[in-house]
Amino acid sequence: MPPALSNPESPIPNPHSPRIALVAGEASGDLLGAGLVAALRERYPDAVFAGVGGDRMREAGLEAWHDASELAVMGLAEVLRHLPRLLRLRRALRERLLAWRPDVFVGIDAPDFNLGVERWLKQRGVRTAHYVSPSVWAWREKRAAKIGLSADRVLCLFPMEPPIYARHGVDARFVGHPLADAMPLHPDRATARAALGIAQDATVLAVLPGSRLGEIERLGTVFLDAAARVRQAMPDVQVVVPAANDGCHAALETLLARAPDAGGALRLYHGRARELMVASDVVLLASGTATLEAMLAKRPMVVGYRVSALTYRLVKGLGMLKVSRYALPNILAGETLVPELMQHECTPAKLADAVLAWLRDPHAADALVPRFEAIHAGLRRDASARAAEAIAALIDGARARCGSPR
Repeated sequence: MPPALSNPESPIPNPHSPRIALVAGEASGDLLGAGLVAALRERYPDAVFAGVGGDRMREAGLEAWHDASELAVMGLAEVLRHLPRLLRLRRALRERLLAWRPDVFVGIDAPDFNLGVERWLKQRGVRTAHYVSPSVWAWREKRAAKIGLSADRVLCLFPMEPPIYARHGVDARFVGHPLADAMPLHPDRATARAALGIAQDATVLAVLPGSRLGEIERLGTVFLDAAARVRQAMPDVQVVVPAANDGCHAALETLLARAPDAGGALRLYHGRARELMVASDVVLLASGTATLEAMLAKRPMVVGYRVSALTYRLVKGLGMLKVSRYALPNILAGETLVPELMQHECTPAKLADAVLAWLRDPHAADALVPRFEAIHAGLRRDASARAAEAIAALIDGARARCGSPR
């Protein structure tokens, strides 16, 4: 575990400078935080930023009291193992934050950690914001009211989220999605293929069974079997598989050694998922944020997912799931644009049939492009600048309430 990264007594350059505290808990939050810090710096050149972040946020100017990796735990067993440490860290962090007296505290994603910190600080008079709404549109909408007890303002990445919060009297703002800002409206497939060493005339299937080991364990064999079936029907198809990290790469290598078609037609890559999506003809992938990236890459896709049988029974039995669609492109479109094969439907045969349907009907794939472009344009709002604007209003409001700068 990385140690705390700075001196608790680090001097503040100017006692009247805005103090902005931020906590991000994993790589995606670190990237969001870096963009937010940079945008806030444009508004407040002398602002001081402190809290928890990774390399990107430190480069942007955050004084990191702890590294984001200290919060990045996944899965029930791992969370339970680290729970005493996380509780100690949260207790010490919130006391330090209160002593530092920030103008605003911004929790970036990591709701299990951040919402508790936000609520504690809010009860003690600190303005708070939560950046990246939990999926209240999919799971237990009533959580929106509880989130409002923690955050004075929620910054949402998707346009369907603020109306849900409004029903519960919570101030939520749609700021757009940073991925939509980062990815071009018209992807360059030829350049992506050249960079990856893929022939321009090849037919390519990108397979992404997930970025976590648990997902690869549940979906890896199913997805690779589906790819083998596609190759049996269309032998010229090339299969490319990106691994999110070293652990995922090792797990995929093990699966490939047992795969029914692990020959030269399949290539495993370290990372480069976004490039491989752009370079592909069709993407077979797990439900999640990757489906948004595939949509922004303007590629037809087949979405599959499985959870444990116990989790599935609990979710269905308790009526916790509130959506009839799972993949983000379908949710954002309000209709089924791409096939979703979940739980018992997520079989090699059904996945392969859905992939082959796209490969055999290029006109259907082409018809997706204008739909995806319209959704992309709607999400492209310069998210960091809009988030900074929403945070700045909280800072200015807090300072006005106090009568003057500190």
